Amino acid sequence: MGLNEVRTAELKKSCQRIPAYSSALGLYLHVPFCSRPCDFCAFFQVQTDREGILHYIDGIRREIELVACDQEIDTCFCGGGTPSLLPANDLLELGNLIVDGFGQPRKEWTVEMAPSSVKADKLRVLKDLGVNRVSLGVQSFDDGLLEALGRPHTHSQAMAAYELIRNQEFESVNVDLMFALPGQNRAALKEDLNRAVALNPDHISTYCLTFEEDTVLYVKLSEGKVSIDSDLEAEHYEIVWEQLGEAGYEQYEISNYAKPGKQCLHNINTWRMNDWIGLGPSAASQFRGVRSANPSDLNRWQEDLESGERSSEDSLSLTEDLLLEDSVIFGFRMNEGIDFRDLSTRFKGKKIDALRSRLDAMLTGKLILREGEQYFLSEEGRLVADAIGAEIMSFA
Repeated sequence: MGLNEVRTAELKKSCQRIPAYSSALGLYLHVPFCSRPCDFCAFFQVQTDREGILHYIDGIRREIELVACDQEIDTCFCGGGTPSLLPANDLLELGNLIVDGFGQPRKEWTVEMAPSSVKADKLRVLKDLGVNRVSLGVQSFDDGLLEALGRPHTHSQAMAAYELIRNQEFESVNVDLMFALPGQNRAALKEDLNRAVALNPDHISTYCLTFEEDTVLYVKLSEGKVSIDSDLEAEHYEIVWEQLGEAGYEQYEISNYAKPGKQCLHNINTWRMNDWIGLGPSAASQFRGVRSANPSDLNRWQEDLESGERSSEDSLSLTEDLLLEDSVIFGFRMNEGIDFRDLSTRFKGKKIDALRSRLDAMLTGKLILREGEQYFLSEEGRLVADAIGAEIMSFA
């Protein structure tokens, strides 16, 4: 059996069905504050002072009061921005607002933290609230690469922050890494992966650097100071896939690797196109048949809430066909792919039959594989997942 056949066999073996949480409800809380913007980051963020933080917390209180929801939440994800930039007492107040408004998250509660703002008192507050998962934004353990990204921390700060987090014995800890960075060669990437694996986190997220508009890196790209190398990106992706797999981390989504039972349930809920509620400026929601986003403007978000309304941008009524399309596109990001037992239960009509015919016609290309009722991407397919998604969506 050749190497590619061995890899395909291993891939099929790894594609065991992750339980579907079709009735699950997620909650996303966006904390928009950062000490300074990173060169690659396009998420909505602002710098603030004490008064700004207090106004934000009051806005979250008002928004929760306006959300009509009598359903318990299964997962909560607090991202940003930099949630850990807030003092411990503010984290406690925000956490209590969530619990009072929605109940204790039944399965998973994640908080993102930046190494430079991890403190023992903040971690104790999070643990006491019931947070059971912490995601540490390391990006790289190489001080030179961190400086090139504009990250406000060092390798030593990342190591110290990880130790503090582990000392609190959270159920799961994730480490975020990036690859295909300016100046990052194969050896540097492998060293970053070695350092991450040595920490023994429960979950590792690895993201290929993207050049988003309105970022410092995008300006450098337009000026020719950095460049995009698609071949290097693909090579780095394969290095990550192989090295983390050898270390015992199972890839369950294009950018995410986990030890058994440690997948991020909140993200799975999103990729499966189930419901979630977004709180805070720029936070997106998909709830009760409508997809929308809060304004990416802290002042407007606050003013609307003070007038007694939740404003939204790009509000869209979700049709069955649209949800099916998105379930396929995001489903194929996961190693498990899509399963027609689930899709046929959830979606009816002619479009799902057209989808199956389209996928069967694409099996000969070796980018999509099938095992029973499951369709999933091959290793080669994952490298061009976006292009495959666009092609699949051309079915009638």
